[in-house]
Amino acid sequence: MTTGSPACYDLPVMRHPIALAILAILPGVPLASAATCESLAATALPDTTISIAQSVPSGSFTPPYGAMLDKLPAFCRVAGVIKPTADSYIRFEVWLPAANWNGKFLGVGNGGFAGAIGFTSMGANLKRGYATAGTDTGHEADGEDASWAYHHPEKVNDFGYRALHLTTANAKSLVQAFYSQPLQHAYFDSCSDGGREALMEAQRFPADYDGILAGAPANFWTHMLAAGVDVSQTIYTDPAGYIPSIKFPAISAAVNAACDELDGVKDGILNDPTRCHFDPSTLLCKDIDTRACLTAPQVASLRKLYAGGRNSHGDPIFPGYAPGAEDGRGGWVPWLIGNGPGGSSSSVYMENYFRYMVFEDPTWNPLTAKIDAALQTADEKTAPALNATETDLHGFQSRGGKLILYHGWNDPAISPANSINYYNGVTRAMGAQNAETFVRLYMVPGMQHCIGGPGPSSFGQLGTTTAKGPEHGLYDALEQWVEKGAAPEAIVATRYIDDNPSKGPRMTRPLCPYPQVAVYKGTGDSNDYTNFDCK
Repeated sequence: MTTGSPACYDLPVMRHPIALAILAILPGVPLASAATCESLAATALPDTTISIAQSVPSGSFTPPYGAMLDKLPAFCRVAGVIKPTADSYIRFEVWLPAANWNGKFLGVGNGGFAGAIGFTSMGANLKRGYATAGTDTGHEADGEDASWAYHHPEKVNDFGYRALHLTTANAKSLVQAFYSQPLQHAYFDSCSDGGREALMEAQRFPADYDGILAGAPANFWTHMLAAGVDVSQTIYTDPAGYIPSIKFPAISAAVNAACDELDGVKDGILNDPTRCHFDPSTLLCKDIDTRACLTAPQVASLRKLYAGGRNSHGDPIFPGYAPGAEDGRGGWVPWLIGNGPGGSSSSVYMENYFRYMVFEDPTWNPLTAKIDAALQTADEKTAPALNATETDLHGFQSRGGKLILYHGWNDPAISPANSINYYNGVTRAMGAQNAETFVRLYMVPGMQHCIGGPGPSSFGQLGTTTAKGPEHGLYDALEQWVEKGAAPEAIVATRYIDDNPSKGPRMTRPLCPYPQVAVYKGTGDSNDYTNFDCK
């Protein structure tokens, strides 16, 4: 993605101050390499050409693109290209600790339409003692750009499912060759499109990973972006229905006035937005149109954003957005509204998807499209490659796999209700008691897309830590579940002062396994997690 882009299904943690915190290296295992790093260049891997196999000394390292990585341990860097089809060109890198390897592998995912290797996340994993790997999924491009897919169906397959799986397989082979022993466990931790990749791995390649942490998954890709066609036609076809960004502070204030104190704490965070039944008509302008009110067409647009996309028969396509997330940096304005009609990131994603992947027509116009045809064509042409909606995960469960999902209630990019729908689908397909043995969902009040927002959003995902320490985070809970059978319960989430861990916590709250929610006890500091119970 471009550094200045405000919105992309990229991993926001890569640019977030929390992600810059240095995590302590985990206790390692003695290394008994069967090969030098340089000798890995001769490793025979299917459809793969290894172009780099080099020992990198400890200290700073400048990857092929992106920021310089500082204070890395010494590692073996392997880079190459995988070509499973004539039209494939999947770049990948595998980084192997030269010492203090913890015996595990931690895969790195992508965001948006991918197009880049997550070197920052790989560096963070390396510091924690993991062997790690990433891929650009078969193309180089900014995260909001899908023009690479135009007339390239095999590249869509590489992006959708093939590249990550083949990169994971190569990484495991290189681990075995370098350390002369197989890895003990393989994990995957990613969000957004990376969350979709995570669920795709669980359904298509259940042997790839033992534990998966999937955040805000864009797993119902075809319906998510088709819903954007319907929503766009409501808020953009009639210019009177467009809600300018200057009105969102008033919308946010009205929502908080109606719903903030329903959880017993007035803090600008809706602990359970499903209890909020805000009526947009309360903001209807009485006489002149000002930034403090909404016109009738704008009221209809706001209702549409809450309701989500529907087909011509009124049937739901994809759920809408939760109340309480309307304002703030990284909120609805950059993602859903933009600084003018059609200028939001959601519009860019939707248009790129249908123009280059679905209809292969650069002139396709969402405002004149037929919603039913758009949805049907999207499903027929790209659902097998892009959708990770299979809820019968017996293959993953049967080999001991554990899956933890999380989603921020303030997410302006992907409806938080989508994760609830997926989780409920797994419990129906697998049976509630059976599902409880291997899957959990955590809904995060006040968190935007993957991280950030007015609520505590640092809880062990994407390399973040908590005020209680990294061992109390969600990722570490996943490892405990896989390796010791200890099922996760409440997790401590933290919001740091100025989003900077070195300044200490501003607020902590418990995250409860869904459908439980954190309930304030009625006394004590509401910024302290110990004054809440999961109920």
